Amino acid sequence: MRRTSICTDCRREVLWTVTESGKRLAVDPEPDPAGNAAVYRDGLGAHRSRRPSEDLPLMGYERLHVPHIATCQARRQASPTRPGPLPPGVSDLTAYRLKSRRRP
Repeated sequence: MRRTSICTDCRREVLWTVTESGKRLAVDPEPDPAGNAAVYRDGLGAHRSRRPSEDLPLMGYERLHVPHIATCQARRQASPTRPGPLPPGVSDLTAYRLKSRRRP
């Protein structure tokens, strides 16, 4: 039995998990080999998720899922990848910030 709910933004089904740090993470309910969240059910039936690593790879009882934030179409449309033009009198500091990060 899966405990799923509906995303309030895109109206698609999501599976809620609890991460190792105790935070809630919505994932797409169907396993996907391209995912980066290892999902399993603990002894009490709760869905748990973690990020697999080289030290602790995917275990046999875990399945990879994609976090829903990566596939939510409503979120993608709401947050454009390129901001619009800046208003008059506002300077773009992107180049300055990038240059200051490169300094040792």
